[in-house]
Amino acid sequence: MNRLAHETSPYLLQHADNPVDWWPWSAEAFDEARRSNRPVLLSVGYSSCHWCHVMAHESFEDEATAAYLNEHFVSVKVDREERPDVDAVYMEAVQAATGQGGWPMTVFLTPDAEPFYFGTYFPPEPRHGMASFRQVLEGVSTAWSDRRDEVAEVAGKITRDLAEREMSFGDSRVPGEEELAGALLGLTRDYDAARGGFGGAPKFPPSMVIEFLLRHHARTGSEGALQMAVDTCERMARGGLYDQLGGGFARYSVDRDWVIPHFEKMLYDNALLCRVYAHLWRSTGSELARRVALETADFLVRELRTDEGGFASALDADSDDGTGRHVEGAYYVWTPAQLREVLGEADAEFAARYFGVTEEGTFEEGASVLQLPQQEGVFDAERLASVRERLLEARAGRPAPGRDDKVVAAWNGLAVAALAETGAYFGRPDLVEAAIGAADLLVRLHMDDRARLARTSKDGRAGAHAGVLEDYADVAEGFLALTSVTGEGVWLEFAGFLLDHVLAQFTDAESGALYDTAADAERLIRRPQDPTDNATPSGWSAAAGALLSYSAQTGAEPHRTAAERALGVVKALGPRAPRFIGWGLAVAEALLDGPREVAVVGEESDPATTALRRAALLGTAPGAVVAVGVPESEELPLLAGRPLVDGKPAAYVCRNFVCDIPTTDPDRLREVLNGRNT
Repeated sequence: MNRLAHETSPYLLQHADNPVDWWPWSAEAFDEARRSNRPVLLSVGYSSCHWCHVMAHESFEDEATAAYLNEHFVSVKVDREERPDVDAVYMEAVQAATGQGGWPMTVFLTPDAEPFYFGTYFPPEPRHGMASFRQVLEGVSTAWSDRRDEVAEVAGKITRDLAEREMSFGDSRVPGEEELAGALLGLTRDYDAARGGFGGAPKFPPSMVIEFLLRHHARTGSEGALQMAVDTCERMARGGLYDQLGGGFARYSVDRDWVIPHFEKMLYDNALLCRVYAHLWRSTGSELARRVALETADFLVRELRTDEGGFASALDADSDDGTGRHVEGAYYVWTPAQLREVLGEADAEFAARYFGVTEEGTFEEGASVLQLPQQEGVFDAERLASVRERLLEARAGRPAPGRDDKVVAAWNGLAVAALAETGAYFGRPDLVEAAIGAADLLVRLHMDDRARLARTSKDGRAGAHAGVLEDYADVAEGFLALTSVTGEGVWLEFAGFLLDHVLAQFTDAESGALYDTAADAERLIRRPQDPTDNATPSGWSAAAGALLSYSAQTGAEPHRTAAERALGVVKALGPRAPRFIGWGLAVAEALLDGPREVAVVGEESDPATTALRRAALLGTAPGAVVAVGVPESEELPLLAGRPLVDGKPAAYVCRNFVCDIPTTDPDRLREVLNGRNT
C-alpha cells in the first residue's frame, strides 16, 4: 500500500495498492521533489472515468512502469472532484498548450508546482501517432537531467502566461432584454432541430440552457424558446441517454441522436435534470416530464443515497460483463437472446419492438441500448409494466457498476433543490424528506462552527479539503429551495451564513468578480476564476442565483448588489456563448422578472393555505421565492406584516418594491405568477 491508503477519496483509494509510490497533493510531496531533485508527475482523474481506469490498469499497475516512475519522479494523484481548484488551474494550462483537455490529465511539474509538459491519456505502447507513456517519461526525465535551464524557462513562461490571463469582467451593468434576446438567437443558430439539443456529437444534456429557455418563455411568452426545451427534453428522455428501466441519465451521448451514451451516471447531471423535467412539467403539464422527473428522483434516492443520508457522486460506466471482463455499458445493454431468456419468446418480441432492440444491435457486439424510438400504435400498458419489472429484476442480478461514495457538497446542494421541488410538486413527501436528510448531513458534517464548508465527506467523515465557490453557492441554492418548500426559516439562516462567506471570501471588492477559491485558501500558481457553466453551473453563476434569491427572501441589499455585479459577465458572454452560460442567463431572467416574492399566510392545517401554497410553488415566474407561515410569524422575513384577509389565508405577491393586492383565491394567484412580466 502507498500513501493513498489514508485518503477518503474513492478514486485515490483505487490507486492505494498500485506499485507506484503515489503521494496525495500536499506540501510534503513538493518538499520531497525538492529534496530528491526530481520533477513531479501530476495525474488527475475521477473514479467513474473510463480512460482513467484504462491508463491505471495499463501503466500504474505495471511493475516496470512503476519502478521507473518511483526512481525518476515524485508521483502525485489528484481526484478532480475533491480538488476542483487544482484540476482547473492545470487544465487551463493543458488546454492553452495543446488546444484540448480531458481526463486522465497528465502534467509534469517542477518542485515549485510550475507545469512544463502536458498530456491526457498515454498508451502503454506507441499508437495512432501517440507516444507511449514510457517514452514520455523517458523524454521528460532526460530533459530534466540534461536541459534543466530550458525546462525552468518553459515552466516560468507558462506560469507567467497563466497569471496574466486575468479575466475581462465584462460589463458593469446587468444584462437586459437585448442580451437575453441575443442569447436566444445564438441558441437558435446552434439548435439541432432534427434531434434536439445543441451542436453535434458528443452531445451533453443542456440542463442549464433548458432552465433559461423555460424562464425566458415564462417571462416573454416566446414559443420558440419553449419548443426547443420541450423537444430536447423529449429526445433525451426517449433515447439511450436515459435509463429506460431504472431511471436516471448517463453523462452524455457519443452520437447526435442520443442513442449511445457514455454510461457513467453522475449525481450532478441527474439532480439538474430531475429539476429541469419537474420545471418542464410545471410549464406544460407534460406527462413525459412528470414521469422522468419522478423516475430520476427515485433513481437518486434508490441508487445514490448513502447510509449517512447524503448522495454519492457517481456510478461507473464499466462493470463486469459476467466473464470477468470490465466492459463499458455491460450492466445496461441487451441482446434479443437475453430478452428471450428473461421474458420468453412473445414478450421478448414485444420488448424488442418497444425498446428498439435489434439483431445487429445499436451498441457493441450485437447488444442494444434500450430507447423509445418514435412508434406508431398503442402499447398495452399493463404488459409493458410487467416487461419492465422483469427486465429490471433480471438486470439487478448482473454485476453492478462501482459507486463513488464520496459526498460532494455542491452536488448534494443541487440534489437537495431537485428533490425538495419534485417532492412538493408531485405530492411526494418522501422526496422532500430525502432532501432534508441530505441538507441535514451538509450542516452536521460539512459545515464547521464558522459555517465554513468541507468540499467532501465519505462514510460520515469530512474530507480535509476546503469548499470552493460552487460548494457555497449550490448548497445555499438547496437550502433556499427547502425554505420555499418547507417554510422553515432555519434553512434560510444557513443559506445566509454561506452567502456571507461568498461576499467576504470569494468576491473582489472592487469589480464584483468572483473567484473559485476563498481568499485564504491554499495558494496555487493561479487563483482559479471561471464564470462559464460546464457540466454544472459555474460557482460564479450559481452564486449570483443564490445571492439573488436570498435577497428576495430577506430584502438584504448587499446580496442583491453582489448578484447584479456578478451578472455583468452574463451581459458580456450571453449573446456570444449562450450554451456555456445557461445558468447565468436563467439568473438574469429572474432578475428581469424581479424576482417575485410570494408570501402565503395561514394555518398549515387549513386546506385554503395548502391550495395557496401549491399555487405559489407551481408558479412559473422566473426565480420566484416563496415564504409560507402563520400571520405575524418571525420564521421568515417575507411574512412580516402580512395578516389574513377577512380571516382567510392569503397570498401576497411583490416585485421591485411594488405589491399586488393580496388574494385568497388560488386561481388568481396562479394567474399572477404565470403571467408575463409586463
